[in-house]
Amino acid sequence: MGSNGRDSVIDDRPSPRGKRVSLFVTCMVDMLYPETGMAVVDVLEHLGVAVDFPPGQTCCGQPGFNAGYRREAKQVATQFLKAFQDAEVIVAPSGSCAAMVRHEYPRLFADDPLWGDTARRLAAITWELTEFIVEGLGITDLRGRLPAPQTIAFHDACHGLRLLGLGQAGRALVDKLENAAVVEWEPGEICCGFGGLFSVKMADVSGAMLHKKIDAIEQAGADVIVTGDVSCLTHINGGLEKQGKPARVIHIADLLAEGVRHAKPVE
Repeated sequence: MGSNGRDSVIDDRPSPRGKRVSLFVTCMVDMLYPETGMAVVDVLEHLGVAVDFPPGQTCCGQPGFNAGYRREAKQVATQFLKAFQDAEVIVAPSGSCAAMVRHEYPRLFADDPLWGDTARRLAAITWELTEFIVEGLGITDLRGRLPAPQTIAFHDACHGLRLLGLGQAGRALVDKLENAAVVEWEPGEICCGFGGLFSVKMADVSGAMLHKKIDAIEQAGADVIVTGDVSCLTHINGGLEKQGKPARVIHIADLLAEGVRHAKPVE
């Protein structure tokens, strides 16, 4: 991994242009935010990308892996490999899950004679949504517009920011939407306190971090906070609602999909 947080896999990965995308929708999107999964499809199809949905997909295995249950995580990850073994390109609306496949699968299956090669191949063709569009396809302008002016700040989810170097791709896409004004704020890169199992094992610390994030959101004055992981979205909006404040965090796929519904034709 380089100094900018990007993993070494990205340097050698094959170009995804002109290839069919297999959508890895992730557990939380599938179970809690299916409309976000559909938003990903809407955005990709708007760009002329063919999308399929491997029906055998379940979890990437990250919860078990992070808890130290490597054997159990590998069993779950093997199902992922089976489901996506024929994929040309994999796109996920989650920096966290993409990081699991990219970073941990090659190590988890390093000595596996049956699935090792598949794990390494799938790691190389897995992209987070915004980096796929900007870096993979070379597109920064979706030619979209929001129905009304909005100021938008980003919450950079930890895994995407620190393991994949995400951040600028999402901003580039949103900044090109008409009626969208991106505002920067220093707390955008600070963890919200979710951290998967961290929020369960260290609930008090997690809650304190969340309260700081909520205070920062109140002071930011943005109409909408955009993030790339529904885990952070759920955590922050849950805290806002608990305090009687309006939920205002949305997934970037939902914002981009709203923009392309009012889009100009892509040349």
